[in-house]
Amino acid sequence: MSSLHSYDDNYHTPQLRESNIIFEELLGQEIIVILDASQLNILGQTFRPIFTGKLELVRGGSIQLNPVIIKMPNAPNFQFPTPLSFPIENIAIFAPFGLNNRLTLS
Repeated sequence: MSSLHSYDDNYHTPQLRESNIIFEELLGQEIIVILDASQLNILGQTFRPIFTGKLELVRGGSIQLNPVIIKMPNAPNFQFPTPLSFPIENIAIFAPFGLNNRLTLS
């Protein structure tokens, strides 16, 4: 028996199917995603892991937002140039949220 994790084995677990269904119900909607991390660093900018975007894809334990807005204090509506994928297991909070809504980051 191999000790390597197989995508196909994990994809069919009841927990993963259930988490995918929760996000599949939000496909095409604008949502906010807060990751379970204290901070992230992209392009030399450190920021809280708060993102908004249109939920474009749910597959195998991850979601993809496109377009994706990174909520940084010095650039609160920075649009990342490519779609971003997030592992569902690292998402702490998500909810429907309009892309044009403002969020206080201080």
